[in-house]
Amino acid sequence: MRSLLPPVPTPVLAPVLTIALTIALASCVGPTAPPRPAPTPIPTPVYTPPPRPTPTPTAQPLGKDWRDWPVTSGDWVYRQDGRGSIALFGERGADASLTLRCDRAANTVYLSRSGLATGAVPMTIRTSTLLRTLPGAPTGGTPPYIAVALTPRDALLDAIGFSRGRFVIEQAGYPTLVVPAWAEIERVTEDCRR
Repeated sequence: MRSLLPPVPTPVLAPVLTIALTIALASCVGPTAPPRPAPTPIPTPVYTPPPRPTPTPTAQPLGKDWRDWPVTSGDWVYRQDGRGSIALFGERGADASLTLRCDRAANTVYLSRSGLATGAVPMTIRTSTLLRTLPGAPTGGTPPYIAVALTPRDALLDAIGFSRGRFVIEQAGYPTLVVPAWAEIERVTEDCRR
């Protein structure tokens, strides 16, 4: 049987066959696989030591010379308010351990230390030039303080402000405060003397 199509010359047929064969082979390749996810790392266990128990502070025996005792940690801050001015000593973010307040209306300077008392508690104040024991009384505030009242011209205020580097507040049953003698003390004192 004879083909009705005219014969195709061989040089034309070769490129057509090559293209057809390439298309046929390309259609045989399956779809590409998605990339493999990165392997997840195996977590290595981390050793966490158990928390150490917090040691309970014990009172360190103090030497004979109070000028060698370690200073209580904290800083002084000075403020003015409606009553006059106040200098607060203690750790940042905590209630003050010690305050010195000028109450202008009462014409009185109050030296107060943190502590709870139900009655009078003697407070001993040591400076490089004076040693005095005064009757401390609870203030009734929150947090509780024990305060002594001084007149603005009391020599003890100058002795505290000009003590060599530090002064000490002692009361039976309370921690001893060894406080740096900074300028805030004299600022409060001078505010009440005007």
